[in-house]
Amino acid sequence: MNHSDTHPHMTKISADAMKTEIEKCDTKIESITGEKPFLFRPPYGDYNSKVIETLAECGHYTVQWSVDSLDWKDLTADEICTRVTEKIHPGAIVLFHNAAKNTPDALPKILEYMKENNYKVVPVSDIIHKDNYTIDHTGKQILKNNNER
Repeated sequence: MNHSDTHPHMTKISADAMKTEIEKCDTKIESITGEKPFLFRPPYGDYNSKVIETLAECGHYTVQWSVDSLDWKDLTADEICTRVTEKIHPGAIVLFHNAAKNTPDALPKILEYMKENNYKVVPVSDIIHKDNYTIDHTGKQILKNNNER
C-alpha cells in the first residue's frame, strides 16, 4: 500500500503534487517488492473527493480504517489491545503503525482475541470493492446497489 512519499495533508496540495507523492512512493515500493501498489491510505486520514479522484487516476483505491488503535499515541500494549478488541467488527480495517512503540507487544493478544472470536485476518485488497461503489462521509465503501461490505 502507498501512504505518500513525504506524508502531507493530501487535501492541502494540488492534484499534480498528489500525483508526484504517489509516483515517488510507488517507485520506492516497486523497487523493493517488485510490485506496484494499488491501494492508498491518506496520511492523517485526510481525504476528500479530489484526493479519491486523483488517486483513481493514478490507479489507486483510497482506503480508510474503521478502528484506530491509537498506537501512535504510545498507549501501552494493554490499552491498545483493549481499544482494538472493544471496537473490532466484521469487515473492520484496523489502523496500526509499524514504528509504534507498543504495537508489537499488543498484537499477539489482539490476534488471539480475533482467533477466539472467529475473526479472520485478510489483506485489505480482499475486502474492498473495486468497482460499482461510492464512498460515504465516513470513508466506507457502499455498493451502488445498496449492499454493504
